[in-house]
Amino acid sequence: MSKNISALSYRKGLEKNLFEKMVESAEKTGAAVSDDLKTMAEEYLIGDAITLGAVSFYDFLKKENEGKKVFYCNGTACMTAGTQDPLKKYLNKHFKEEEIGEICCLGRCHENGSFQFKGVNFSGKNEKEIDQIFGGGDLPSSDEYNTGSNFKTPVLLAEFPGLDEYYGVLKKLLDRDPVSLLDELKVSKLRGRGGAGFPAGIKWESCRNVTAEPKYIVCNADEGDPGAYIDRHLMEKHPHSVLFGMIMAGYLVGSNVGVLYIRAEYPDSIAIIEQSIKELQEKGYVGDNILGSDFSFRFKIIKGAGAYICGEETALLASIEGRRPEVGVRPPFPTEQGLFGKPTVVNNVETFSCVYHVFTIGGEAYAKIGTEASTGPKLVSLDGNFNKPGLYEVEMGTPFTEIIHDMGGGFKVPIKAVQVGGPLGGIVPVDKIKNLTLDFESFKENGFLLGHGSVVCIPESFPILQYIEHLFEFTAAESCGKCFPCRLGSVRGQEMAEKARKEDYKIDPELIMDLLDTMELTSLCALGGGVPLPIKNALHYFEKELRPHLKNQTITT
Repeated sequence: MSKNISALSYRKGLEKNLFEKMVESAEKTGAAVSDDLKTMAEEYLIGDAITLGAVSFYDFLKKENEGKKVFYCNGTACMTAGTQDPLKKYLNKHFKEEEIGEICCLGRCHENGSFQFKGVNFSGKNEKEIDQIFGGGDLPSSDEYNTGSNFKTPVLLAEFPGLDEYYGVLKKLLDRDPVSLLDELKVSKLRGRGGAGFPAGIKWESCRNVTAEPKYIVCNADEGDPGAYIDRHLMEKHPHSVLFGMIMAGYLVGSNVGVLYIRAEYPDSIAIIEQSIKELQEKGYVGDNILGSDFSFRFKIIKGAGAYICGEETALLASIEGRRPEVGVRPPFPTEQGLFGKPTVVNNVETFSCVYHVFTIGGEAYAKIGTEASTGPKLVSLDGNFNKPGLYEVEMGTPFTEIIHDMGGGFKVPIKAVQVGGPLGGIVPVDKIKNLTLDFESFKENGFLLGHGSVVCIPESFPILQYIEHLFEFTAAESCGKCFPCRLGSVRGQEMAEKARKEDYKIDPELIMDLLDTMELTSLCALGGGVPLPIKNALHYFEKELRPHLKNQTITT
C-alpha cells in the first residue's frame, strides 16, 4: 500500500506535494480541514482514510490542535530547569486552558521558559515581559547564548567571509571528476552527525552507484531532540555551510534536487534558509548550469508539522510523500529506494555543514582532525543548568571534562547526571564524566551514546524515577505506532513508573528489564530500540535512589 501511495504522490511532483497541502489546510484554524482532505484524496487518487490518517499524527495538523493560540515547551531541558510550571501560570492569565498547547522542543534550551506565540519563539522572559508580548508589545524574540571553539581557527563556527569568497571554491570543484571527490570524502572518514555515525562517503557512494533516476538529496533538519539546538544554530548563523554541503552531495551522487525538511518549531531557521537560497539564485550558485558547468541544482524547503519521529529518515521521507510518517523496514535503504522510491541521500544539517571543510583542506587533512575513527569537529549544545550555557565546537576526542567545566563553566546547581544525545542518549553520572572523551567510540565503550551532541542536566533535586517516567512518556507520545514493542512497551513502562511514583507500588526489576530488553531487541527503529539505554543507565547508576520503589531484588543491567 505504501508503495502505491508513494507512486501516486510522485505523479504530482515535489514542487507542490501532498504534505505541503495538508500543512496549508491547517494554517487558519490549527487543524487540517476535513473537506480539504477529501479533495486531496480525490486529486491524488487515494482514499480519505489515507489523508486523515496522515494528518491525525502531526501535532500541528490534528483535530486536537484546533483553536490553540499559544504553545509552551514540554521538552526535557525546560522540564528539569523547572521553568514551565510558572510559565503555564502566566499563560493562564491571558488564555483559556483550551487555547494553550504543548510543543517540543523550541531549541531555546540554553535559557528555558520557552513558548511559541503567533509563530514566533520566545524564551527566558519574566512575567512583565510576557504580559507585554501578549498585550501586543513589540518585544524582541531573538535569543543570545555563548559560543566557542577549542580550535585555534574555528571550523563550523568560522565567521562567514561573504558569498563570493565562500563559494569561490565551487567552480574548481565542479571542474573535478565527482568520483575523485567522492574518494576524497571517504578518505576524510566523515561520519554522520545525526546520531548513528554512519560514514558519509559510503552512503553517498551507495546512492551514486544506483542507476535509477531522479535522485534526491534530503537534509534532515527535523532536530527534535530536547536539549539540542545545534542544527538550529547552523541554519540561522551559518546557513551557507548547509547549502554548500547539499550542492556538493548533489554533484557527487548525480542529483539535481535538494530538499530541506525543517521543523515547524524553528520558524527563524526556515526564513533564513529561504533568504540564503535566494542569494544563491541571484549569484548563479544554484539553478541551471551552475557557473557554466553541466551541473544544475535547485532547493526545495518543506516545513514540518510537529512529529519527532520524522527525525528518522524513512519516516521523514514518508512525510514528504504525504503518507503517515511511519518507520520503514530496511533494506531497501533510502540510497536505493528513498523519496518516491528513488535513490536518496539523507543526512542531517551538521553533516552537510562539515563538507565545506573537507573539500577546502582536503580529505587527508580532515582525517587528521579528531581521533582515528571519529574525525573532524563536533558541535555540542549545553542547557540552561550550566554557568555558561551555549553552543561549543570541539575537536573529536576532546575530554568531556573540558567541555563541561572549562567551556560550560560547570553547573549552576548541584547535578547528579547529564543526558547526552537526546532522549535516546545515555545518562552519565557526574562521577563518570572524567572517563569520557567526546567521540563515538568513547561513549559506546563506556555504555553511553554520543548521539547528536546535546547535553541536558539532571539536578540532584529532580527524582530519577520521574525522569524515567518522562522518557517512557516521551517515547509513547512520539511513537509512530507501527511496531508493538515501541507503541505498547513505552506506555506500559510509563504506567509502571507513574504508579511507583504516586502509589504504594514496587517495580519488579526483572519485569522492567524484560520490558526494556524486548523494546531494545525487537523495535523497528531507534526510538523504541534506543530509549532502553538511558533507562538502563538510570537503573544501574541510581539503584540506591530507586531502591524504595523497587521490589527487594538486585537489578541486572
